[in-house]
Amino acid sequence: MLIDLLPYAAPFALLLAAAVGFSKSGHRPPMLPRLAEALALVALGVAIVSAVLLMLRGADARGMGGAIHLDAVSSVMSLLVSFIGWVVVRYAATYLDGEARQGAFTGWLCMTLASVLVLILSWNLVQLVVAWIATSIFLHRLLLFYPERIAAQRAAAKKFVTARIGDVALIVAAVLLALAYGTTEIGAILSAARAGDGGALALGAAGFLAVAALLKSAQFPTHGWLTEVIETPTPVSALLHAGVINAGGFLLIRFADVMLLAPGVLAVLVMIGGFTALFAGLVMLTQPAVKTSLAWSTVAQMGFMILECGLALFPLALLHIVAHSLYKAHSFLASGGAVELIAANRRPGPVAIPKAGAVRRAFFLALAIYAVVGVGFGIRHESPQAIALGAILIFGVAYMLAQGLADAAPRALTQRTIVYAVATSVSYFALQLFVVWLTSNVLPAAPPPGPLQWVLIVLAVFSFGVVAVVQAMFPLWAYHPAAAGLRVHLSNGFYANAVFDRLLHGWRLAAAQRIPVRTENEQ
Repeated sequence: MLIDLLPYAAPFALLLAAAVGFSKSGHRPPMLPRLAEALALVALGVAIVSAVLLMLRGADARGMGGAIHLDAVSSVMSLLVSFIGWVVVRYAATYLDGEARQGAFTGWLCMTLASVLVLILSWNLVQLVVAWIATSIFLHRLLLFYPERIAAQRAAAKKFVTARIGDVALIVAAVLLALAYGTTEIGAILSAARAGDGGALALGAAGFLAVAALLKSAQFPTHGWLTEVIETPTPVSALLHAGVINAGGFLLIRFADVMLLAPGVLAVLVMIGGFTALFAGLVMLTQPAVKTSLAWSTVAQMGFMILECGLALFPLALLHIVAHSLYKAHSFLASGGAVELIAANRRPGPVAIPKAGAVRRAFFLALAIYAVVGVGFGIRHESPQAIALGAILIFGVAYMLAQGLADAAPRALTQRTIVYAVATSVSYFALQLFVVWLTSNVLPAAPPPGPLQWVLIVLAVFSFGVVAVVQAMFPLWAYHPAAAGLRVHLSNGFYANAVFDRLLHGWRLAAAQRIPVRTENEQ
């Protein structure tokens, strides 16, 4: 049937665009920008039509030989990747206009997008592993688009090391899954895992899947390369949010049934993801450059995505990927214009800085809004994990409310922030209900939490609450003399990235020392 073959057209269109890009060289290659954009738009059209046909058919669809699979998860991700991909290709046409290697950049850009689409649609372990590795290799070429930049070389080197370790972890996980279930078909593996089968091999596979996901999504302490990706062209920063940096989350979502077999692994994901989100969120506050701040924000958001997967809230993790990818890709592409706009704006009057009393009122009001809206949406029927996640998200609303409740804030700002707070709470519950309904036949529901999970849930809510208070009161303490040293350490990410650089330099030096040097007599 048409729906069984149609998904192949999306990555094929992008591969065709890549071939055209590689064939065009020199400044302003004729017809390349328009042709590449047209083919990217074809890929988006294919994703839209495939999604419509899937809804009309009302069932999952498989491609030839079961190599690809179209369900609610892969359809949503295909729409996301193809849409952001089209926007990035269109933006890159102007951004790189006049660059000598514009054709090669377009080629590697489209190759990366095609690989991500194949990864998303994969329904076979071998194909999934190949697409996973290909995505990383093609991205590496984009990271080194300006090979003379030292910072770009450093970022690419760290990304290469973490990616290869992640590749090995995924290969090991695939082998363990094949041994545990006697097949490489992902559908059969998930069905057996849903029935509780798999044993120790499945537990080991879940652990290696987690390692691959953590490394792919730049979790602490391997996050450094992502914060240095600003040395690449801006379209690459946006491209990362088209299923590249969040591929780790997709991997965990796709193998959700396998991950539920290993509660201990999920607990580790909660701890690492939660710590990364808190750590990167604080560092972000101290960054003076817009793109660097956005990069640290992405690290924090990826940590939150991993936290959601660790809490077994896989539908919400999928929703998070979509929402974060759209707004963060836009933020990177619009960063230059945003700086100009802010610089041009006049700032009459004092800045509304919330004090302790305003912060306290904001948190009480935010929690009250969350409770009232939650009762209206049937919060009593939600899982404890979902309720806790909503509470964490509402802390962000409290931060916004604090600005509106500050003593110097005008009444219009106060009213606007309250409206935004109510809208955010309503949106959270409404979108949660929608995504759970959308993926009800694909993703498992969160199981009742055990003692360890309860401890982690309480710790996560408490930790994010404390950090939210610190963020809300940031203008009060950030420039205090007592906080000067802490601010310096925060702005440098507590030097975790520097440690990684030193280790990487040591590995390179050791490798160089192992290479035999031939003397003139030997030559």
